[in-house]
Amino acid sequence: MIKQFINFEWKQFIRSSYFQKGIAIKILLVFLVLYFGGAALMLGIGLFFILKEVLPTLDPIVVVNNFLIYWLLFDLVIRFFMQQLPVMNIKPLMIIPVKRNTVIHYLLGKTVISFFNFMPIFIFLPFSIVLLSEGYPVLNVVCWFFATLFLGLSNNFLNFLINKSNVVFYVLISVLAILIGSEYFNIFKISAPIGVAFNALYTNPWLTLIPFSLMIGLYYINFSFIKNEFYLDDAVSKKIKEVNATDLSWMNRFGSVATFLKNDVKLIWRNARPKQVMMMSFLFLFYGLIFFTNKMYSDSPAWLAFAAMFVTGGFLMTFGQLVPSWDSEYYKMLMSQNIPYKKYLESKWYLMVFGVTLSFILSTPYIYFGWKIYGLIVAGALFNIGLNSFITLFGGALNRVPIELNVKAKAFSNTNGFNPTQMLISLPKLFLPMLLFYLPYKFINFEAGLFVLGFCGILGIVFKNFFLNKIEKIYQTGKYKTIAAFGEK
Repeated sequence: MIKQFINFEWKQFIRSSYFQKGIAIKILLVFLVLYFGGAALMLGIGLFFILKEVLPTLDPIVVVNNFLIYWLLFDLVIRFFMQQLPVMNIKPLMIIPVKRNTVIHYLLGKTVISFFNFMPIFIFLPFSIVLLSEGYPVLNVVCWFFATLFLGLSNNFLNFLINKSNVVFYVLISVLAILIGSEYFNIFKISAPIGVAFNALYTNPWLTLIPFSLMIGLYYINFSFIKNEFYLDDAVSKKIKEVNATDLSWMNRFGSVATFLKNDVKLIWRNARPKQVMMMSFLFLFYGLIFFTNKMYSDSPAWLAFAAMFVTGGFLMTFGQLVPSWDSEYYKMLMSQNIPYKKYLESKWYLMVFGVTLSFILSTPYIYFGWKIYGLIVAGALFNIGLNSFITLFGGALNRVPIELNVKAKAFSNTNGFNPTQMLISLPKLFLPMLLFYLPYKFINFEAGLFVLGFCGILGIVFKNFFLNKIEKIYQTGKYKTIAAFGEK
């Protein structure tokens, strides 16, 4: 039966609308995987010798164990944002004689085949081989390697649960921030006691059973969680909720785009996934603290411009990049109405402008770091409004991955999955402003860089209608392809 499932998955993959449309992106992703995999491999080979040179008085295995907790927490955070969870259409399987357990085991088995689960192998396997070549005990090294492998797979199954509970994720982010802060400011070095525990995994090979048991335990927690939801009634029934009406009549001042704006505000207010994205965009406000408080970046103003884009661009880069996927559940209905496509796109633009403006107002305390830093934030906000907003809308024409708005307690949902296309589209939004700022800064001065960055944003605002008309044509060209893609389940 597992072989049959694999056959179904392959046919679904090659017959989907994403396959033929995304060949170039898939090839590029293969190169990215090879690049990062190769970089991880080189790091694993050289890690022992780097640590030996930087910290000659400490044993490299001890140093690695001391900071292994940060690797695991950071890995979990990255998985939350980037690891695509498995998708399977279970409704047809519920009415035919296929064992539920087989389907669930197959679904969980799919999560193991992920690039993130191979990263520990790329790093810790060559590191372990170097340890063996340096004369470290074979049994200790082998068991330690398998312990790191089991911990990585535990993260894999823990991520499956975290994606179903935003509370768990926010707790995780808070714990990671507190641990890093306490370590950096020498308040409490958590790496010391945690390092002792991980060192015990190395010195006592039999303790490898602990991470192995943790992995098995998390697997069966996921298994039970999915099995409890594996009923046809849960899949097709709709829960009735009390809906609170909100007075949005003040938006009528926006004219013909007001209807779309009201719809987006209600979408954000009433659904789980948009609320999660809103919280993520708020966290972007604190991104500048990483760069503006570090003297290392003050000598590289281009990186300060990079940070300034993030401070005011959180909503644009999280909510905006998923246009028009937010409307995928009723996109056919929207496209069947007698409404100009340009008005639909213009409403999204106004929404992103509002998000950038609000973030800019909330970023006012950054004046503390000086007027140059605040000037960068002003220029970054103008660029986000004037150009990045249009780049984001253009990227939406290539975004044909549907979104289910309410993601809570849906074990077979893919709505928290990462869409690699968005990563590629985001590159010009991040590096173009850095380039526009750096060249005038390098050849003239800092103020010239600010002027060019801000002026480019102002030009974008002035030629708003020109950009919207061009983008509208692109959307119109792929309109029916997008409708077909959003119709796929």
